[in-house]
Amino acid sequence: MPKLTFLGTGTSQGVPVIACECAICQSTNPLDKRLRTSAMIEMEEKTFVFDTGPDFRQQMLRANVKKLDAVLLTHLHKDHIAGLDDVRAFNYQTKAAMEVYADSITIDQLKKEYVYIFDGTDYPGIPKINIHLIENKPFTIGNIPIIPILVYHHKLPVFGFKIENIAYVTDANFIPHESKAHLYNLDVLVLNALRKTAHISHFTLDEALEIIAELKPKRAYLTHISHWMGLHSEVSKELPDNVFLATDELVVEV
Repeated sequence: MPKLTFLGTGTSQGVPVIACECAICQSTNPLDKRLRTSAMIEMEEKTFVFDTGPDFRQQMLRANVKKLDAVLLTHLHKDHIAGLDDVRAFNYQTKAAMEVYADSITIDQLKKEYVYIFDGTDYPGIPKINIHLIENKPFTIGNIPIIPILVYHHKLPVFGFKIENIAYVTDANFIPHESKAHLYNLDVLVLNALRKTAHISHFTLDEALEIIAELKPKRAYLTHISHWMGLHSEVSKELPDNVFLATDELVVEV
């Protein structure tokens, strides 16, 4: 059965870049400390990571990841692709290219930001990547079926992913009806909830809870949580019994 590990559950949005004396920054509760959003699925001797943000290397070291078979990118934003260069450590270990899955918009952005990977120059030490185009239809990695879940981050299309009865959806504020059809009655639903106040491209806490109530998963975990959401200990008291704030290094088994 799949094992889901939250590598990071936070975002740069709303985080001060200077010393701050607010409750979140001064909290001594480790559950209030978050790296940028990413997660890992382990099943059938395969290990996949959703997104390689700026904290990717630190997340791999912290989780003691020895083997990585594929990277699935949700979208092109920097906080989800900025760590892609660090797959080179796995290249070195396996003597093979990393399998990376992304939509066409994200692939175009990768080719701009990582010219040295994709320009055909075989410079020693550069990351080795096999890029795979994701479209809005199922695909497989090995023998594992994966269903892309098309959502929208304001006007930007983003892919979530469903593997068996787990779905991971981040950076969205709209889920089309056709995509919701894949998300009812899951064992585990992971959904972004940025903060309590309105945002142009992310679900608020109330909006996320409304969708969870509609989709009726057995368990739901909120991720991509900003500085402005509030203290873990306080926000957790406001949640239904089957809904949880995801935390870094949390492991969920189905």
